[in-house]
Amino acid sequence: MRVKLAGTFVLIICSVLTFYSCSEKIDTITNPTALQKKSAAPVEVSVFATGLNNPRGLKFGPDGYLYVAEGGLGGTDSTIGLCDQVIPPIGPYTGGFTASISKINPDGVVSVLVDSLPSDQTSQQTGGLVSGVADIAFVGNTLYALLAGAGCSHGFANDPNGIIKINDDGSWDLIADLSEWQHTHPVRNPEEDDFEPDGTWYSMINVRGNLYAVEPNHGEMVRVTTSGNISRVIDFSATQGHIVPTALTYHGNFYVGNLNTFPIVPGSSKIFKVTPSGQIQVRETGLTTVLGLVFDNQDRMYVLEMSTLAGDPTPNTGKIIRIQPSGQQEVIADSLFFPTAMTFGSDGALYVSNKGFGPAIPGFGEILKVTVN
Repeated sequence: MRVKLAGTFVLIICSVLTFYSCSEKIDTITNPTALQKKSAAPVEVSVFATGLNNPRGLKFGPDGYLYVAEGGLGGTDSTIGLCDQVIPPIGPYTGGFTASISKINPDGVVSVLVDSLPSDQTSQQTGGLVSGVADIAFVGNTLYALLAGAGCSHGFANDPNGIIKINDDGSWDLIADLSEWQHTHPVRNPEEDDFEPDGTWYSMINVRGNLYAVEPNHGEMVRVTTSGNISRVIDFSATQGHIVPTALTYHGNFYVGNLNTFPIVPGSSKIFKVTPSGQIQVRETGLTTVLGLVFDNQDRMYVLEMSTLAGDPTPNTGKIIRIQPSGQQEVIADSLFFPTAMTFGSDGALYVSNKGFGPAIPGFGEILKVTVN
């Protein structure tokens, strides 16, 4: 069984098709009763916005709007014969300029800010899993985006994975070529038989004016200045092996959650504390398929779990876990459909990218609002 990030989400596609017919899936996930809550302190879960294409990382901007990275809808362009490809059955990839960044006003109205960004998909043999814009972050009033669906191994001969700066007129400029970085700065212990030449970047945050990004397939975290200088903070593969690090946040130090390899073993994922100098230690254990991580103003950690049953990823089993400073864990929301990221709003609510993977239906993704106590 393949265990890299892309292979992982291929399993998601397969599990969706196995567990539900298309009509059954849609009926289940659009029914509000599907979002059951389990918590010592009751929470309210509601749909904040709809009509998104594979929503991923999300952040509130200085204007109060919620900005969302969208994976897009993939494409059919191929680079076979031009460069090394991702090996079958996951590859070869194809791509198209269908990814985007949207913004959502306080009433939940969605508008597209930037479109025609690179979006790739795995081979049709494995369901055509889509990736595109992985995450976004603001530095002051300037928006930056992390591209994960580009690079020659993903169907784009001239468009690398990297960090782009969004200009006021909606155009964009590449500030850091992360494809080239990974080609020239290999990690110590790459998963050789399960390798993405251009990486599969997942999370990005701003800390004191610098951008930090995590890449799961190679297993590293890098620091990128707004002028484009790249340096490695930590090579996870050197000490932890192929743990598939995904979620990233900062709370005095960096905290990183991992997806882990598949099939899923409930409770096998962890939260790692990483110092700015790259020292690592385990902070929390007993978690499952972590894709999101945030802290509130009471030092409570919130962990987003993508799928929590043993075996293949299963729809409607995602959860949000709250961890008290004492280490006590509680489920505050469950029955989520492959959630991919979350962030806090100024109103104290969590906003969650839901239906972040699944059926190839345009506009299938949504943002949930989770009111917590």
